[in-house]
Amino acid sequence: MGMDVGGKSGGAIASMNVVPLIDILLVLLIIFMVITPLTQRGLDALIPQPSKDNQKQEQAMLEKTIVVQVLNGNQLKINEEPTTWDALGPRLADVFKERADKVAFVKGDDDVRFQQVARAIDVMRNAGIDKVGLMTAKLEAGQ
Repeated sequence: MGMDVGGKSGGAIASMNVVPLIDILLVLLIIFMVITPLTQRGLDALIPQPSKDNQKQEQAMLEKTIVVQVLNGNQLKINEEPTTWDALGPRLADVFKERADKVAFVKGDDDVRFQQVARAIDVMRNAGIDKVGLMTAKLEAGQ
């Protein structure tokens, strides 16, 4: 704390000397500016790396995926194997009897009426498939 003596009033006036306080604040400001870029931001994330046997996994996934195709002319295919409407339900029940995940896909031709696709979905649900997905041309192309 500083003190001024004299002046017109003739008495002592007490005034605070803020120069040391400003010096301390500037030093603290510089310290925080230096430390801030060194601190880590965000969370550490582990990114999955492609494995060496990635092609084997893709092949296994393709073998596990069941796609029922509804074609023109009242024709059906299960993974490129021709079948009939009567054999669709029992064949799917046999395929999914041992599987834990009961997921299959339906793919309809562009000219097929949705009534036929809905019929295939109904047969699949009756065969015990829990989740039925619809495949489109964009989904198949990976878009």
